[in-house]
Amino acid sequence: VVRGALAIGAAAACGMAVAVHSPSFSGVEDIDNAADMLKATRPTAVNLFWGIERMLCEARMVASYTQDPVHFKEALDSLAFELLDEDEETNKSIGRYGAEVIPDNSGVLTHCNAGALACVGYGTALGVIRAAVESGKNIKVFADETRPRLQGMRLTCYELLRDGIDVTLITDNMAGSLMKRGLIQAVVVGADRIAANGDTANKIGTYPVAVLAKYHSIPFYVAAPWSTIDISLASGDDIPIEERSHNE
Repeated sequence: VVRGALAIGAAAACGMAVAVHSPSFSGVEDIDNAADMLKATRPTAVNLFWGIERMLCEARMVASYTQDPVHFKEALDSLAFELLDEDEETNKSIGRYGAEVIPDNSGVLTHCNAGALACVGYGTALGVIRAAVESGKNIKVFADETRPRLQGMRLTCYELLRDGIDVTLITDNMAGSLMKRGLIQAVVVGADRIAANGDTANKIGTYPVAVLAKYHSIPFYVAAPWSTIDISLASGDDIPIEERSHNE
């Protein structure tokens, strides 16, 4: 139901808050059980685990001085709302910095959807594009359709059209041709997890776009917050990749 690394992290944090509102809530053990259940839902986006751990630390802090459910509810509700606000402000900050590296009068390619629909608001990769446009730059966006779920077509194009930003939908196999014709000056994507060496996991199909960008000497940017970085993993080879049912 929830997709997008940052949205998954925010939803998990809210899920932890919901757990303490259960009529059967009896203390930290119930919070630990909720954390285990939420952690088992999605393996790739490290933001899920980041959101849960932030909430667990808060719950354990409360448990150090009281077992009153009211205090747990107040503390976890407050932190959950704080994390929601933090996500949107972080995205806007990413946008401000990212807009500086996007040249004026340029074509920008993005893959999958890393916009407001993948976050609490504003977006990471699309946040960079939004901020560049808001700064007065003339940007033309090319959005990969992103098979097999078509997030680029159904979500990215939807968001940009709603914002009045120039966007053209392309099939996934058109990117190289557009690069060769000089229509793309930058690539910006989001991320589900970034390993300690900088290796990045994003939606399937991102790798060939990166290879094409390198071949054509086009800068390739990954827009993501600190919560997406996992320094416990040495490289991308260690990132668990979610493989969904063929029924999808």
